[in-house]
Amino acid sequence: MSTAWLALGGNVGDSRAVLDRAVSLLCDGQTIRLLARSSDYRTPPWGVTEQAPFINLCIAVDTGLTPGRLLARAHEVERALGRDRAREQRWGPRTADIDIIAYDDVSLHDDDLILPHPRLFERAFVLVPLAEIAPDL
Repeated sequence: MSTAWLALGGNVGDSRAVLDRAVSLLCDGQTIRLLARSSDYRTPPWGVTEQAPFINLCIAVDTGLTPGRLLARAHEVERALGRDRAREQRWGPRTADIDIIAYDDVSLHDDDLILPHPRLFERAFVLVPLAEIAPDL
């Protein structure tokens, strides 16, 4: 099993309820087991600033999935919650956004996934909840 850290956020609908559902759908207890969850944080939008505030949180999980399969699973959960990546505005409103922040000590750079997340240190809305659950990461 490997440990991965994920950031979740959303600003469409009841974001707290949507993100609770995202964690439940993602963490099935078998292939992905929840280890820790941060508090929820209300944050201003990043990128496109003329939109509703976001709710953000981070989770730590234990998983047997590879980074690529974990990303595919995260995208499946996003779709189940109403996200359509093909039709949305970059950095615009969304029901749920799930990003893999880090996966063990893996460094990866391919077309679909870069680990650790390339903009991790630019985003307080990720760093603050991540520090809550993984202060030594």
